[in-house]
Amino acid sequence: MLELAGLIILGIIAQWMAWRMKLPAILPLILIGLLVGPIATLYTEDGSKIIEPVWNGTKGLFPGDGLYYFVSLAIAVILFEGGLTLKRSEIRNVGPVITKLITVGTLVTFLLGGVAAHYIFELSWKISFLFSALIIVTGPTVITPILRNIPLKKDISAVLKWEGILIDPIGALVAVLVFEFISVGEGQAYTKTALIEFGKILLFGCTFGFTFAHALAFAIKRKLVPHYLLNVVSLSVVLLVFVESDLFAHESGLLAVVVMGMVLGNMNLPNLKELLYFKESLSVLLISILFILLAAHIDIEDMELIYNWKTAILFIIIVFVIRPLAVFLSTKGSPLKFNEKLFIGWVGPRGIVAAGIASLFGSKLVDKGEAGAEYITPLVFMVVLGTVLLNATTARYVAKWVGVFLKHSEGILIVGASKVSRLIGAYLKNNDKHVVLIDNNPSNIEKAKKIGIEALVGNIYSDSLTDNIELNDMGYLLAITGNADINRMATAKFGSQFGEHGTFRVLCQDDLKNGNGETTDKLLSATDDFSRLSEIALNYPAIREIELQDTAHFRALLKLAEADKNRTALFLKSKDGKLDLISALDMEEIDISENQQLVYLGKSFDPDELAQTNTEVTA
Repeated sequence: MLELAGLIILGIIAQWMAWRMKLPAILPLILIGLLVGPIATLYTEDGSKIIEPVWNGTKGLFPGDGLYYFVSLAIAVILFEGGLTLKRSEIRNVGPVITKLITVGTLVTFLLGGVAAHYIFELSWKISFLFSALIIVTGPTVITPILRNIPLKKDISAVLKWEGILIDPIGALVAVLVFEFISVGEGQAYTKTALIEFGKILLFGCTFGFTFAHALAFAIKRKLVPHYLLNVVSLSVVLLVFVESDLFAHESGLLAVVVMGMVLGNMNLPNLKELLYFKESLSVLLISILFILLAAHIDIEDMELIYNWKTAILFIIIVFVIRPLAVFLSTKGSPLKFNEKLFIGWVGPRGIVAAGIASLFGSKLVDKGEAGAEYITPLVFMVVLGTVLLNATTARYVAKWVGVFLKHSEGILIVGASKVSRLIGAYLKNNDKHVVLIDNNPSNIEKAKKIGIEALVGNIYSDSLTDNIELNDMGYLLAITGNADINRMATAKFGSQFGEHGTFRVLCQDDLKNGNGETTDKLLSATDDFSRLSEIALNYPAIREIELQDTAHFRALLKLAEADKNRTALFLKSKDGKLDLISALDMEEIDISENQQLVYLGKSFDPDELAQTNTEVTA
């Protein structure tokens, strides 16, 4: 009981440490597992492990085949959750660079990794290619923490993010297929019978995954499962598919759950997001337990097995040859610059799926007596730990060295995607600003996307917003919603991360009712609240520019706008394109220079009154 409780507690502590230190969770998890496992034999009095998953076959936390069954089921759930995240629409929209990375890049890693393992460690071709299949996978759980606090161009962040998301299930699928091909070939020398067995695995794995995905979707859509049982029923179906498929065709279970997740993830299910959240939470718990267990299960002899110069050479080839070569071949002819390709080629940490499947497959093949199988687990763990540690400690410095580190974060994050936000977002985008709108209303987000604005469905009360590495270049934060509490929460919670150069919010009716109209906060508009801005945007949906003659002309326009109530002043635009929010300026010190323009929302000024309107941006 003490070991089991300690396992869970240590796992959660490792997750917390990773969050505090902004590192991938797999790093402290495996290190803790090694410390309480094989390394513990060096400092305990009796030379035993503090946590021993299984020893002598009948003792330990998971005696007999218990560890094998637990790892199999845990990996099945993790792979199913990974399959849920793979969307056909995302593959179509990620662009040719990412498409090539998950196809050409995968093939290069698979082939060259297998050749390197074969000639350096003199492993059989099948074991070598199983190893290379396992090191294909990077994964968002290792990429995101590393890049979270490195300001990068949006294109670089997007490539690394989507490569990690898409290659997770693809790499797992390749590893599963290679392992199953090895399994069916044992003792049959890859004869016709072996190929038939391999075909059965593909057939039953794909059939069970596809069929049960549609069956579960049917039950969810017809509301045959009550809402409070939805998550646990889905979990039980995943386990059922894994076990049943394995009974019909041995070793086809993992393939079945990956296919099931991919099919479900591409269906229009009303509760898919809830299902994903549940599976993510469950995966965190399973991963916390699993990787301490797997690392603790490694023996000191396994570590000594790879404690030689061959391991260092293999690691150097993977990091300095295979990964950069895969990236440069995949990005050939793309608009990415040489230094951007160089950085992407440097950042390639291997992830949770690689380590988990390696331990499962390695132990299976060792039990079957496959020559060289004992190298699989320690070698993959070495690659995972080495790449994560290397990238976590050097990515920021390499980004500065190769010149992809953004010294000035000029992106603009707008909380709220109402009509007002969309008008401002469209104007800023047309002035070459990187703008992202965030709203928890999918309808507003869709409207923003239709006019070409980058927009995300998000909740400011959730911590997931800070994990989005594509927001790393945000330097300004505008909170433009009709809820005063949300605006204050947004500026307080995310101002330090996304509002380096300025954090602004709009006044709301609640502010005025509660006597908070006078505020020390920086405001989007010093004269109009959200309700008034929305009314102007509805009646006069345009942001306009007007040439300023001098400071007096500027002040006259401000007074006219304030008195008219059908327009509101937003920015001062200089001739070099720089935009300054008017309410953030010290009005007494403003001195209008040549070619400056007033940017305002609403009704155009009467030409007979003051000046000529130049440009309109409508949304």
